[in-house]
Amino acid sequence: MSSPSAPHHHAAPKKDGIPLGKIAGIPVYLAYSWFLIAAFTVIVYGPAVLIQFPGLGIGAYFVAFGYALLLAFSVLVHELAHALSAKAFKWPTDRIVLNLWGGHTQFQNFTSSPGRAVVVAMAGPASNFILAGALAPFVFGGVFEGVIEMLANILMWANFLIGIFNVLPGTPLDGGRLVESAVWKATGSQEKGAIAAGWSGRGIAVALFIWFIALPFFSGSRLDLNLTLITVLVCGFLWVGASSSIQHGKLRSRLYLVSAAGLADPAVGIPNTATVADALALAPGGTPAVVICGPDGKPQGVLNPGAAAAVPPQVHSTTPVTAVAHPLAAGAYVPEWSKGQELIQYLAKLDGGEYAVVDHNGYVTGLLRQEAVVTAITGKEARRSGRA
Repeated sequence: MSSPSAPHHHAAPKKDGIPLGKIAGIPVYLAYSWFLIAAFTVIVYGPAVLIQFPGLGIGAYFVAFGYALLLAFSVLVHELAHALSAKAFKWPTDRIVLNLWGGHTQFQNFTSSPGRAVVVAMAGPASNFILAGALAPFVFGGVFEGVIEMLANILMWANFLIGIFNVLPGTPLDGGRLVESAVWKATGSQEKGAIAAGWSGRGIAVALFIWFIALPFFSGSRLDLNLTLITVLVCGFLWVGASSSIQHGKLRSRLYLVSAAGLADPAVGIPNTATVADALALAPGGTPAVVICGPDGKPQGVLNPGAAAAVPPQVHSTTPVTAVAHPLAAGAYVPEWSKGQELIQYLAKLDGGEYAVVDHNGYVTGLLRQEAVVTAITGKEARRSGRA
């Protein structure tokens, strides 16, 4: 089970899996990866059912598949608890996806707070505890018999363990939101909270590996193959999710450095009817950058200084500037006041690696390059795509 994913929004792609419909207006998908965990459940649990109920024959494996479906239902309830509690705070929910690792709830953009983040995160495990508690009277009261009793018993304990597992204090588990929110509240920085929760998640992964694999191995105990495989998969899931939280926290902590006006190279606009002579008069040494604009004033391309310099002087005044320019992607211009997450989300919708920067009047003031944004976010020099 994963906690609510970081806020972002995309149209629901086909790769999300099989659409199961909507619940409370929220689209629900069954990821193709779910069938892997379903198959694993049938292979591992089927023989155990057959041993307990030998008369079932091949039907024991259908019972095991039924258990996989009941687990999927438990995960769905868990994710719905996230989604419905978020809905109470008016956080728009994009979709719920049931997958190999349980499931996740995808939110659109929203404004959070430490307290609300905890409420939404803890709603998931709480729903599992409620399910386990609802089943307990029937299981301990001997209401069910046979296969039904067995499924109810294992489903009760599965929900209880899912709830316990998810409140462990580390990302990507729901309990990681407790760590994130506590650090966020103490420092005022959600980014520091995400990093702390990520390191806590890594610690949990290491602890589980040591407890279930390393200690039994070095003590000479025989390792159970199924338990070892599950532990490795769970620890891998935790480590990857925790590392992602750390990375995203570090990236978000640098968003204040991302500013269209601050990162852009100086640039001037020139109509697409201009000539090379006009462009060189504005930028004789290749600076500032020259952005070619259409009749409507919208940026269309960027002058290539090398190509302009190669034009013989005697034809400067007759060579159109568009002949020595490369095109910008459609709509590749941003307001100069754009910054932070707003700018990142805006650029994510645009193609290409260069964007004209315009002021309130629509005049070109700069040229923003993708590598400058990447460097500002990551702190590492981006690989330049360059143009001849």
